[in-house]
Amino acid sequence: MKHRLVFALLFVSATASAAPATLEPLLNSIAERLAIADQVALSKWDSHKAVEDRPREQAVIASVRAQAPSYKVAPDAAEQFFSAQIEANKLVQYARLSDWHFIGKAPDTPRPDLVGTIRPKLDQLQKRLLQQLADFSPLRSTPQCPQWLAQAVHKPPHDPLMQIAMARATAELCIYTP
Repeated sequence: MKHRLVFALLFVSATASAAPATLEPLLNSIAERLAIADQVALSKWDSHKAVEDRPREQAVIASVRAQAPSYKVAPDAAEQFFSAQIEANKLVQYARLSDWHFIGKAPDTPRPDLVGTIRPKLDQLQKRLLQQLADFSPLRSTPQCPQWLAQAVHKPPHDPLMQIAMARATAELCIYTP
């Protein structure tokens, strides 16, 4: 949750003028999803499972493609957006695991159950993200879109990893090409 608040504060300060109101909730939800990556990494640390989970990724993408039309989002657009979310999430997981291997331990924080707690949160967040993507979709092709994202993402957060992950998660959000 702290990352969500950081990005919300960054967004407000970075876009006092031009960014549309539909972008802020989308960025906050993306940041919330990225914050969950820490919990996933802790689960994978404890279970010694690989970050890469192709069956889970394929299930998420299939679900997103199936749900997209009910949100008036093209299945291909939903797949592209959620593929970026998955890649950004894995980036965070790989970095956290590397850090913990380097110091020889993971943080001593509560570990929510991956299947029983974390994945249901991600599934709920998926629905919210689809709606927010739908709300923002008419603005994805505007010339200002890349600048709005750059302003929101490039303010230095407390955690540079989350800034990089946020840049990855939003890299294909704009479809404007000059």
